[in-house]
Amino acid sequence: MYVVSLLSRFMHCCDVVHFKAAKRVLRYVKGTLNFRVKFEKAKELKLIGYSDSDWAGSIDNMKTEVEYIAAIATVNQVIWLRKLLCDLNEEQVEDTEIRVDNQTAIAIAKNPIFMAKQNHFKIKFHFVREAEQLREVNLVHCRTENQFADILTKSLGATRFDTLGRMIGVCCIQSKEKC
Repeated sequence: MYVVSLLSRFMHCCDVVHFKAAKRVLRYVKGTLNFRVKFEKAKELKLIGYSDSDWAGSIDNMKTEVEYIAAIATVNQVIWLRKLLCDLNEEQVEDTEIRVDNQTAIAIAKNPIFMAKQNHFKIKFHFVREAEQLREVNLVHCRTENQFADILTKSLGATRFDTLGRMIGVCCIQSKEKC
């Protein structure tokens, strides 16, 4: 998903390099048609969220703000999923853990004094704290090596990509020799 997002940034001014990259992506997709994400039923259904960002590939001083905005999007989705699960008679009694790999973004959400210093954040972004106070969500720190969302937001080496893939349940539907 990351590479498709990256390539889409050049749709208005693509050249041969971009076509070669797109061709490589298509070869990868063709070579992984037998891979699936396997979901196994647990004894208890527990919703867990992962939040990470890649703001147009930017590596500047806005990292915390971008991570916080990504957490906001995750909280929105988690609240919607909690309501859906409730409608399906799978109500989440405990707050939903959202794992974020940026400690400052978590501090902004949890600490009203810290948040007051972030006066450039719009008021609409402060509902994360309300969701925490209502015990719908709980933002917790997640070490980068355990951040499953990285597989969707970052360019990863083959080893890291394979490791994260296995951690989220990616498997081959054919025998290991063929995949």
